[in-house]
Amino acid sequence: MPVCLKHTEKCGFLLFFLLHAIPCLAQQPDSLRVKELESVRISANKSRFQLTATVPVQTLSGAALQRLNSFSVADAVRFFSGVQLKDYGGIGGLKTINVRSMGTQHVGVFLDGASVGNAQNGTVDLGKFSLDNIDAITLYNAHNPELLQPAKAIFASSALYLQSSRPQFSDAENTKLRAAFKTGAFGLVNPSLLWQQKLSAATSLTVNTEFITAHGRYRFYKKEGAFDTTAIRQNADITAWRTEAGLFKKLQSSGEAFIKAYYYQSNRGLPGAVVENRFYNPQRLWDRNAFVHGSYKNKLNNKYSLLLNLKYTNDYTKYKDPSYVTDKGPLENNYTQQEWYASMAQKYIVTKQWELGLSTDFALNTLDANLYRFAYPKRYSYLAALSNNFTWQRFIVQANLLYGHFNERVKYYEASADRSITSPTISASWKPFANKGFSLRSFYKESLRMPTFNDLYYTLIGNISLKPEYTRQYDWGFTWMTDAGDWVSDLSVQADIYYNRVKDKIIAMPAANLFRWMMLNMGRVDIKGLEVSMSFTKYLPAELVWNAGFNYTYQQALNKTQNESSYNQQIPNIPVHSGTAHGSLLWKNWALNYSYIYTGERYVLPENTARNYAPAWYTTDLGIVYEKRSIAKRWKIGVEVNNMFNQYYDVVLNFPMPGRNYRFTFIINIQS
Repeated sequence: MPVCLKHTEKCGFLLFFLLHAIPCLAQQPDSLRVKELESVRISANKSRFQLTATVPVQTLSGAALQRLNSFSVADAVRFFSGVQLKDYGGIGGLKTINVRSMGTQHVGVFLDGASVGNAQNGTVDLGKFSLDNIDAITLYNAHNPELLQPAKAIFASSALYLQSSRPQFSDAENTKLRAAFKTGAFGLVNPSLLWQQKLSAATSLTVNTEFITAHGRYRFYKKEGAFDTTAIRQNADITAWRTEAGLFKKLQSSGEAFIKAYYYQSNRGLPGAVVENRFYNPQRLWDRNAFVHGSYKNKLNNKYSLLLNLKYTNDYTKYKDPSYVTDKGPLENNYTQQEWYASMAQKYIVTKQWELGLSTDFALNTLDANLYRFAYPKRYSYLAALSNNFTWQRFIVQANLLYGHFNERVKYYEASADRSITSPTISASWKPFANKGFSLRSFYKESLRMPTFNDLYYTLIGNISLKPEYTRQYDWGFTWMTDAGDWVSDLSVQADIYYNRVKDKIIAMPAANLFRWMMLNMGRVDIKGLEVSMSFTKYLPAELVWNAGFNYTYQQALNKTQNESSYNQQIPNIPVHSGTAHGSLLWKNWALNYSYIYTGERYVLPENTARNYAPAWYTTDLGIVYEKRSIAKRWKIGVEVNNMFNQYYDVVLNFPMPGRNYRFTFIINIQS
């Protein structure tokens, strides 16, 4: 039988979480202090928060990111507070995130500063992004307060930044190689190679390639009514290949210019939902994603800085369902998305206390498909953000005025009406004490998300009259840091309370029958929440260092749409309580890594009834790593046990997740 938390344990969650998490070996990111013991390095914790930021910021970076027993970016972002991950199971399953219950489409994803989008359905599969070439992951609620950034980043209700590895060479180094190999459960075979070459003192080249294959089969437990069974997950295989190449040049005043090419392709099974004793689904998906991104960022004089981004993206998707036969044979849908994107951001220092920023973006998105009666839409997006940053001693205020205009064109039928929006954002932070690591912050933001191409134009379903979803966000919080204490050092605490409102929520409703649906604006959601995050370091006898931390999130996300049966009830798949703990125990060349995730009870449909109830679940992961260093070579080997207590659970209803599984990693770094 599976391990699960009972309904009556909800009120005891906080006590359970603290008792379970703190004694365990938890970890936190990056190194602030380094103690050299011959060839041994002991690293302590650096805060993942920003003391003077006017919005909440969470960061995972460096070696700590690798200690989370995470395979992809999607696995790592689960350790941020306020985040719900939709995971359809297995290595190849679709993985998207929802921040503060506003919906996946409200999360902006940015790789090396440029937007990663999907005009077709508005979602970004974070499972495609491997941690093999990622140095840092940062989540901003609201947006990054840096003025020198694209307007699209300022528009996002929340922003997830992925920073890929940058070549770093000492004077005596010219070449760096890193080879890694991972294997384990589900038939996983995952080799990767990173090559970095110094071409001159200011110019370097990097190439990274990775191959993934797995059969994806795993045992799961299913209970329906009075009957239960254990079965094997089928058609969950994946074969994927990713390669990236980048040319980087350092500029004056710490500026940088680069051009980067990216290619990803995959062939995967779509195992489908396990319902009515159906354990096999034959659907398959082929992906091909490619882009070229050029960027220039530099401080041109003492007052003026410039950021330029150009990007072209071409995404191809093929979906095939052998069980659905048309007059032309098995159903096969092909989609091709293209995006042309340009951005210019400028920052001007007016006075010592006043900085002014102006960002302008242009994007052209197109979608082609082999569908009957397809509209072949195009969207022209024009975005602008005027930003002001004022600093008075320990007080910072940032005010932004955002403008967006969206123009739709179609080859056939009728296009959606043009849309324009003007919205404000204001945020502030204050350090009450000059010599104390304590700050208060607050922000208010208005933003929107445009209907996707599927919302507007999907055959027999789309509605060209849809309005954008509008959001209002309010936040009040604090950050406290201290680097010394009797019991711990490098202690950091961050807490926020927030209120979000989503207006004109886009939902799908049955029309003439269950085989024909239509998209409507008829929703409003009110969200109230609390987030608390803490991290610390403890130095123990015998050269031991313990890094520990945890997050807790409380969310009340209620449907406020009048005349609906689910009025004033929690929206689907949003737990009231959730939390994580993660950390490491370091000793000489050894690291023992721990991570724990808890998701409280929730409802899978709008009506909060017993029939729609989903129980709480938790997973515990443990890993041990040995690392050996020398002057020119560094290698490490690791073993991970994921879902150590073999809990059977669903993140998305009827999409069972794996039970206990193992992964082995070997990495070698060579420099010359």
